[in-house]
Amino acid sequence: MGDDMKRGLSRRALLKTAMTAAFAAGLGLPGSAANAAAGSVATLIDLSRCDGCPDRDIPACVQACREKNSGNVPEPIRPIPEVFPRGGIEDFSDKKHLTTRLTPYNYLFIHKAEVEHGGKRWTLSIPRRCMHCDNPACATLCPFAANHKHRTGAVVIDSEICFGGAKCRTVCPWSIPQRQSGVGVYLHIAPTLAGNGAMFKCDLCHDRLLKGENPVCADACPRDAMLVGSRSEISAEARKRAAEMGGFLYGMEENGGTATVYVSPVPFTKIDAALEKGPGRPHMAPVQRRMAGADSWGKSVLLAPVVGLTAGILAVAGALKEPAVGREEEDRKK
Repeated sequence: MGDDMKRGLSRRALLKTAMTAAFAAGLGLPGSAANAAAGSVATLIDLSRCDGCPDRDIPACVQACREKNSGNVPEPIRPIPEVFPRGGIEDFSDKKHLTTRLTPYNYLFIHKAEVEHGGKRWTLSIPRRCMHCDNPACATLCPFAANHKHRTGAVVIDSEICFGGAKCRTVCPWSIPQRQSGVGVYLHIAPTLAGNGAMFKCDLCHDRLLKGENPVCADACPRDAMLVGSRSEISAEARKRAAEMGGFLYGMEENGGTATVYVSPVPFTKIDAALEKGPGRPHMAPVQRRMAGADSWGKSVLLAPVVGLTAGILAVAGALKEPAVGREEEDRKK
């Protein structure tokens, strides 16, 4: 089991995968996507206060996040199995140092924008991470029940049962979750046919929220640009600050509402136009609620129990055997 420990996998994790997937399939339920509770936590990010920590090599919030989550991703196996027929290995294990975009090793970065507004040129520093939607499509449509919306307000991926299929990233309006291939439970089942790693993203420091503590990014900010409070408190404070600065809000209505609200003295349409966008660098355009009237996604929900049941059966079988990839490597060593 030494190799298992290196990969962050265990027989217990496999059985957890099997039971979770089979249970979700048997009930016909996707991963939890409950509405945000009235008392859930939200974050207000004030762009008039954030300056990106120009006196630091790495912004304080980013550094705190990286330190807290540094051990989340197991070391990938080598070589990483090629997935047939999809392909598409995503390996950031040699790019752990990247702090200028979202990666499986970096859940928060500072997005920069230069904007002309009101006869003034603004240089904006925008902390970007998961928005933690009220009704997240990523949780609703995960076929393996690996993604959950918690009553704290956090949307959390359980990497121990994630197959890395990236459905969550596909349905996320901002493409937030990031995949690391060569890690995860899929290695124990059919590493070239089922799955392609595991997905990773900000979990709003869910473990700290459960203890009544703030996310580390908020506590680390030297400019008090991040305010954490109950959903009602944050909504009220966001509207108050927007009114005082003649500003604009983002996240209150996007995708039906989120637990991450930005307030800015500059319109977000101008910010979005100025952002460098691409993989790991999300937009800030208006977003309609994605689950509303999405027929094709509704069909995916109906198919999820079938896929989940299949995964449960496969995982139970895999739990009784050695990891497929690990067995091949051991044979080569003999």
